[in-house]
Amino acid sequence: MDVIQVFKGSELEYTKTFYIVVNMDLSSNKLTGEIPPEITALAMLMGLNLSHNHLSGSIPDSIGNMKALVSLDFSDNQLSGTIPPSMAALNDLSSMNLSHNNLSGRIPTGKQLQTLIDPSIYANRDLCGAPLPNNCSNPENPPATRSKKKYKKGNGLRKVWFYLDITYGFATGFWGIIGVLAFKKQWRRKLFMIAAITMDKVYVAVAVKISKIKRGREA
Repeated sequence: MDVIQVFKGSELEYTKTFYIVVNMDLSSNKLTGEIPPEITALAMLMGLNLSHNHLSGSIPDSIGNMKALVSLDFSDNQLSGTIPPSMAALNDLSSMNLSHNNLSGRIPTGKQLQTLIDPSIYANRDLCGAPLPNNCSNPENPPATRSKKKYKKGNGLRKVWFYLDITYGFATGFWGIIGVLAFKKQWRRKLFMIAAITMDKVYVAVAVKISKIKRGREA
């Protein structure tokens, strides 16, 4: 049976000699959960492709142990967190794709990573640093944190406008009613009559309730 695997972005077909291939291609398999750290123990693995799945969590910090890696593809998942600095130790890495995830923070620097200068392989909204155009102004404050602060500021302004609208609406309604009652004598009389009748009903109801309580205690 022939085996087709994706390695360094190209499809490779193996027939009789596929047993000597040191490549793991699990792309487009609807995988979920986190990348198991145990996978980094495969020190002789040259190609690892987990793209187009539903993987979450962070990239294992121990990925730098995979010294033989030549091709790495984690694109189109839901990975978060920062890119582990240990990836700078992958001296043989010549093809990498981390795009379309939720990664954040500064892109680590290293001899081999400096040769991977295609910005598209780092296409994550909250990543910063070369080769991306957005600089990291504060390494301890990645874009994700700054975007949250901007959201909080915007949310605060929306709350201010919300309370101003409520205050304006209340004032308009209140003075509108007062103004009508000031100029409409007949309406004012009816309102006072309704208020007086309502107060009488409330007084009678309270008096009856108190009388029943007293009778219950005397009995």
